[in-house]
Amino acid sequence: MTKTTIYTEDQQQIARFAKALSHPVRVYILDYIANHTKTCCYSGDLHELLDIARSTLSEHLNELKKAGLIQGEINPPYIKYCINRENWAIAKAMFGKFFED
Repeated sequence: MTKTTIYTEDQQQIARFAKALSHPVRVYILDYIANHTKTCCYSGDLHELLDIARSTLSEHLNELKKAGLIQGEINPPYIKYCINRENWAIAKAMFGKFFED
């Protein structure tokens, strides 16, 4: 017997986005990439800005990637991260609708 979920796809997607935004480092990363770079940045640049271990930065970047808010492009030895514009727009619309009066 399988358990039927009562949550809609939208509710589950909002929860994934919210989880990705649940840590100040991840909010900082998104803000930095979205508003302080031309389009993308390298993980090394982020490491210089943040006072955290590279492994911790990697975990935060992976959470953002898993939620679909950023995408990474490997260009050895560098990894370039960009906002996933399509999912970014979806997240903005979903949160906007969720928080409407």
